[in-house]
Amino acid sequence: MFRALAKASPALGPLAAGWAPTMASHQLHVGPPEALLKPLSVPSRLLLGPGPSNLAPRVREASGLPLLGHMHKETFQVMDEIKQGIQYAFQTRNPLTLAVSGSGHYALETALFNLLEPGDSFLVGANGIWGLRAADIGKRIGARVYPMTKEPGGHYTLQEVEEGLAQHKPVLLFLTHGESSTGVLQPLDGYGELCHRFQCLLLVDAVASLGGAPIHMDQQGIDVLYSGSQKVLNSPPGTSLISFSSRAERKVCARRTKPFSFSMDVRLLANLWACDRKPRMYHHTTPVVGLYSLRESLALLAEQGLESSWQRHREASAYLHSRLQGLGLQLFVRDPAARLPTITAVAVPAGYDWRDMVSYIMDHFGIEIAGGLGPSVGKVLRIGLLGCNASRENVDRVAEALKEALQHCPRNKL
Repeated sequence: MFRALAKASPALGPLAAGWAPTMASHQLHVGPPEALLKPLSVPSRLLLGPGPSNLAPRVREASGLPLLGHMHKETFQVMDEIKQGIQYAFQTRNPLTLAVSGSGHYALETALFNLLEPGDSFLVGANGIWGLRAADIGKRIGARVYPMTKEPGGHYTLQEVEEGLAQHKPVLLFLTHGESSTGVLQPLDGYGELCHRFQCLLLVDAVASLGGAPIHMDQQGIDVLYSGSQKVLNSPPGTSLISFSSRAERKVCARRTKPFSFSMDVRLLANLWACDRKPRMYHHTTPVVGLYSLRESLALLAEQGLESSWQRHREASAYLHSRLQGLGLQLFVRDPAARLPTITAVAVPAGYDWRDMVSYIMDHFGIEIAGGLGPSVGKVLRIGLLGCNASRENVDRVAEALKEALQHCPRNKL
């Protein structure tokens, strides 16, 4: 074959001559994996953990649509519709609104990489894993990080935040609206106005709360808000939603240094998402199929209506709380007003190992619940009612599974 190529094209002669001995002297030492020669098999499970959640049928169907190029005009149309959907879900008119190619954690890094520079003062509400994670990223950037640390289960008052703002004079405050590791819902009314009195921007994590608890970005004075696709939106993990206020956009444009990440440079992403009114330029290959799914999940939220979605999650979580208390279980967040309606944290019952209970429910019922995360590890079980999973039927299923787990899992009576 190689001799024929060499004769057919003199230019290929030396190249083809070099191929033959290379091919002959190297043999495959790794064979095709046997596992990959078998059909893919995935079990069907009810995902009632803190996320991801089960895909809505229409969202799942969207992933089977024909693939388009990431720079096709039809793909741009999908992106434009996603942007409008995010603006509705966030209740914002911010032009700088887009989706990041990555999970909610990528949106957190996008926010911090663009808002913070080395030496900036950064005040962090650290009442769970996401505040601790934000503090860690801030330190890596070189910011002066001041965590307001609370025991898991607590949230921040306006007075506590005001004291932190007065003491540290930060350029940015981070709060988690829905702390998925503890099941806490952080109040937001008044916090944006308070931050602005101290010339500070307000960054809010709404990954676990968007669509399940009220949030009004513009009216509450939130400067940067982000969320993820895989929780209430019932979309696959891999895309996240983010929006910047005009105040935050001015901070980004006034940077003395470029953001550490090219991939997360929001000024470049803004162009890709047509937020800057300039011709779109290539930045990266967006997850086109993931965008189809995200578009459909936002369409479902728009059709249902935010207020209806908030009410459905509120009613489902109230029913879950009553069923859990009927089993003698204690809710981890004592203040009912501070309980996150999408993810409920339950104190691990005395004498039980949370891992036994999680495993029993998975093995015997095909239902996922989770243990704690970060500061709440070993302290709680976490049950998620996210999007289409927020129903009385699912509450009854997980309550019956917990009841049986309490009867059959080993218990240390000491």
